[in-house]
Amino acid sequence: MLTLHTAGLLVAGRGAEPLPGGAVLVEGDRIAGTGPYEELAASRPHARTRRWPGVLTPGLLVDGAQELLEGTYYPDDPYETAELGTEPVTGAEALAALRLTDARRGNSARRATQRLLARGVVAVAGRLTVPAVRTAVARSGLELLPPAGGGAGARAVSLDPFAGRERVEEAFHGVLQAGAPARFAVFAAADLRELAAVGAASCVATVIGGRLLHRRR
Repeated sequence: MLTLHTAGLLVAGRGAEPLPGGAVLVEGDRIAGTGPYEELAASRPHARTRRWPGVLTPGLLVDGAQELLEGTYYPDDPYETAELGTEPVTGAEALAALRLTDARRGNSARRATQRLLARGVVAVAGRLTVPAVRTAVARSGLELLPPAGGGAGARAVSLDPFAGRERVEEAFHGVLQAGAPARFAVFAAADLRELAAVGAASCVATVIGGRLLHRRR
């Protein structure tokens, strides 16, 4: 099935010039082409069109998967928030007091992946040791990458893919081009400068493997 995703501005990544009214043509789990919406629509008139407000970019990457998904507990709302609050629980002592089973760790990781998808994240980097957490990540559609090297360790671990980065492009995972995996996100921002100001929580849609895995209601 062909789907044509178009937004006010397309930013394909890796130095490509932003394209107003650009579009991404998706066939299965791959990108079949990118370019002006009118040209792609004319060449593939039977493609289903999804129109999004804002800027369409490559999906985002976050580092520190182990700390985010195994070293943090995300309370189940509304069942646990009365006792634990709404904020994630961190720290060895606090986590030990919860007496977490592998099943609870997996469910916590599932809730965390939902938060990541809602921020345009398509991949996480790190080493996961709890089988239930690895399963939750795999089922979410997120790609699990080896631990990041270089200067990544100097950044604070955060669900926010832009945290500690000077430019939003540094969080891009891959590039939008023909033959590449169909994984991208759309944000309610006019351009990258505004995206840096409003943040990744402005995400309106996240696509991984050609599937729409998050859509803001």
